[in-house]
Amino acid sequence: MGPEEAKLVLEDGSVFSGLSFGAPKSVSGEVVFNTGMVGYPESLTDPSYWGQLLVLTYPLVGNYGVPGTEKDSFGIEANFESSGIKVSGLVVSDYSFEHSHWQAKESLGEWLQREGIPAITGIDTRALTKRLREKGVMLGKIVFGDAELGFSDPNERNLASEVSCPEPIVFGTGKPVFAMPDLGAKNSIVRALLKRGCSVIKFPWNYDIFNGRFEFDAVFASNGPGDPKKCAETAGTLAKSMEYGFPTFGICFGNQLLALAAGADTFKLKYGHRSQNQPCLAVGSRRCYITSQNHGYAVDEKTLPKEWKAWFRNLNDQTNEGIMHESKPFMSVQFHPEASPGPLDTAFLFDEFVKLAKGAKK
Repeated sequence: MGPEEAKLVLEDGSVFSGLSFGAPKSVSGEVVFNTGMVGYPESLTDPSYWGQLLVLTYPLVGNYGVPGTEKDSFGIEANFESSGIKVSGLVVSDYSFEHSHWQAKESLGEWLQREGIPAITGIDTRALTKRLREKGVMLGKIVFGDAELGFSDPNERNLASEVSCPEPIVFGTGKPVFAMPDLGAKNSIVRALLKRGCSVIKFPWNYDIFNGRFEFDAVFASNGPGDPKKCAETAGTLAKSMEYGFPTFGICFGNQLLALAAGADTFKLKYGHRSQNQPCLAVGSRRCYITSQNHGYAVDEKTLPKEWKAWFRNLNDQTNEGIMHESKPFMSVQFHPEASPGPLDTAFLFDEFVKLAKGAKK
């Protein structure tokens, strides 16, 4: 018996028919695309994809299988960005039912089925991506048989609260110590700080980190899914961090929240940036970095208040890719310096963050 038939249905009425290679479960979510050529184990476990149906534009997917769940020396999953798959569903053009890689422990299909995540192959992902680029990301659903399923917009929920840790978790014993409101933090961000001799305390997204229970030297807002305006409490935490003079940093979702905390505004992009080759210019220079990205919202840099400036800018669409206070140790970037997957051109930013955290006087 061959693979079961399934359909991807978009809210504009478009229907794409294919074959299932994941769990035979109908789901709905926001349909987004990623143009990266590799890295599906990392992408599928990235909490920033929570609530989304992920379309991979690179045609062949699954050919190197899925690695194991072993931990690194810090006790963190070595091959994944979180514990378990975070996408709601996966859409590809050509799934490789046969895989080969020395690290592979199972096939992509077996992993998806075990985690209860639907996936569909045989889709014209080029035509699908062109539609999403022209009309913008839209709601969609993967449907099996005659299943009745409506469209639901995950961005109406506080998605970050759904992927945040339930209680504080301490990693490492070094200095400086970073307090990290967990909005869906990737393992690689925590690992990048630990590798530099730091400690990280992950907190629930709405935890009062200033209640006196923990000592730390700097505040680091993580990546995460959804609309940053749903996380007003975290923005309030960052505002308080800056008021108290703590070095304050952010990546991706954290960049947007730092902007909100400073008094700026954010907006939803037409179809977002999800790839491993986004060119970003360091503002005021001619230096361009190739960056890994995964976000659907951006900072409106025209709304940045006095004493704040744009730090990086996307050369594809000129949207903001980072902000910086002109005189205080408050800064953030929209892209992912830790990559995973992608280029490590901007990994040096972690060194700068750590140096500022070590030298700042609160």
